[in-house]
Amino acid sequence: MAFQIPRGTQDILPGEVERWQYIENKAREICKLYQYKEIRTPVFEHTELFQRGVGESTDIVQKEMYTFQDRKGRNITLRPEGTASTVRAFVEKKLYAQPAQPTKLYYIGPMFRYERPQTGRFRQFVQFGVEALGSSNPAMDAEVISLAMELYRSVGLKKLKLIINSLGDADSRKAHKEALIAHFEPRIGEFCSDCQKRLTQNPLRILDCKTDRDHELMKTAPSIMDYLNDESRAYFEKVQAYLTDLGIDFTVDPNLVRGLDYYNHTAFEIMSDAEGFGAITTLCGGGRYNGLVQEIGGPETPGIGFALSIERLLAALDAEGVELPVDQSIDCFVVTLGDKPKDRSVSLVYELRKAGLTAEKDYDDKKMKAQFKAADRFNARYVAVLGEDELEKNMISVKNMESGEQKEISLQDLAAYIKG
Repeated sequence: MAFQIPRGTQDILPGEVERWQYIENKAREICKLYQYKEIRTPVFEHTELFQRGVGESTDIVQKEMYTFQDRKGRNITLRPEGTASTVRAFVEKKLYAQPAQPTKLYYIGPMFRYERPQTGRFRQFVQFGVEALGSSNPAMDAEVISLAMELYRSVGLKKLKLIINSLGDADSRKAHKEALIAHFEPRIGEFCSDCQKRLTQNPLRILDCKTDRDHELMKTAPSIMDYLNDESRAYFEKVQAYLTDLGIDFTVDPNLVRGLDYYNHTAFEIMSDAEGFGAITTLCGGGRYNGLVQEIGGPETPGIGFALSIERLLAALDAEGVELPVDQSIDCFVVTLGDKPKDRSVSLVYELRKAGLTAEKDYDDKKMKAQFKAADRFNARYVAVLGEDELEKNMISVKNMESGEQKEISLQDLAAYIKG
């Protein structure tokens, strides 16, 4: 029987995985600059965590979670996103009690959602995300957004569009919710079954419906901007002022609705404007969630964060034709002629590696010409040729493949010579 990879998953092979490593390393470098620390949470959690943390009315909880019962009948779910797990760890391990606040965390890891696979969207995908917990300062909103923008810019993306909105505080959202219900309820029968459920659960999410997005009532729906109280409006204006100070261009879109129930105040998305990127242009999404920590059993703690898909970042790079500066060369390839040099090359390559150099040799008894071809495939900076005569003299012939310079040096000096 020939086994095939499950639909919606992917194998990331050598040659491609180096691009992933480059992006992940770049994300870690930027997080260090911003003083975000890495957190690693379990791939699966108790289902109730996502029901409470993500929201019962979301598509994720209702349609997309991989949920199963373990051997003791407990409901377990493969994590569909990273925020709920991060907040659970924040509460359970009492990170809010640490003296250094706010708590600034980041994660990189696989997430799982059962949805129709398409370009840049998989059932197992990798997210990079950050969460800042413990500050209600609008400057933190600007910092989180700037971190996401900096990552995209650092890998060479230029055609980016930042969309922001305010969902307001609890009072603003309550007033807006009542207005939405009054607007949609008389004709809710014209909408999909999901929207009919959302009317009472979370009418704001009707605005995020893909099925009924062209319905005439969508165009005339009450805007959250008309229901922001003075405090919410001032907060949003401060976020915009900080983004302007940072030189980050943005567009305010009152119809921007994030797909998770826990957002309030600032919500944002970063999109690709690259031609041919595809119908789904969103690269990153995030926002503020000041009530989530309490919902998961912790003390009153404000928070804000974002998550982005590594797969979609790579797709955006391809759409813009950006080549990552991934170095796949090695420092030295050792070519041997004769049995004794072949045996000596085993320890020689080991010595080079111990010295911190990337080194390789032939393991298949290839002819000299084939060994040089292998060195080319490895894009070796130096090729070291060890024959019977050289070994007898404890010497080795080394060629700089860029300059063409060839020199005979002692075996003991090989590593130092390559290091320069």
